Amino acid sequence: MRSPFAPVPLLIFIALILLLLSIVQVGAITIAFDKLGLSASSAIALLMASLIGSGINLPLFTLRTEEPPRDIFPLLSRGLLRVPPLPFTGTTLITLNVGGGLIPGAFSLYLVVHTPITAMEALLATALLAGISYAASRPIANIGIGMPVLIAPLCAALIAILINPEHSAPLAYVCGTLGVLLGADILRLNDIRLMGVPTASIGGAGTFDGIFITGVIAVLLA
Repeated sequence: MRSPFAPVPLLIFIALILLLLSIVQVGAITIAFDKLGLSASSAIALLMASLIGSGINLPLFTLRTEEPPRDIFPLLSRGLLRVPPLPFTGTTLITLNVGGGLIPGAFSLYLVVHTPITAMEALLATALLAGISYAASRPIANIGIGMPVLIAPLCAALIAILINPEHSAPLAYVCGTLGVLLGADILRLNDIRLMGVPTASIGGAGTFDGIFITGVIAVLLA
């Protein structure tokens, strides 16, 4: 029986997992949250909450959808598994992922209140990053919204440094997470109608998706 795993994406996935474990081992994530004013124990607690929350999706509402085209989506868009297209049901349940959406969003609001960055700076930076995320993201039939993973953190760090170089780390996290949530998820809800997926999650697949990675990398770069 043919293996469901695509060899090249599988190797890339394994390499990314090993890289992620190495980063955690040397404390890069702890360093990132230390720049945000969190102690090591608080950073670990936030990380663990995000990990647990990555498996929880809170239902919000449903959308009526249109059946997607029958043509097969590009090979590079298939991801790790060569899974068949999901059955078309006519509706899509929109959910909020706790680990990839709710917790990063809530922590971003915490940073706005408890760090020297102003609400105006946060709004401006988030709006800029949301525009970039919207332009860089694309709907992929039968899968969801896709976006190159490094665009958002690089742009978030640059925006934060330009707007408030003295407190660029918290601003990079705020605009990186909220900007991606807004630009690549919320503003793309209308595109969900054309993808034919039964469920779509605001915040992506979970903790170590684009939003969490964006926040951590943006802080390290800022």
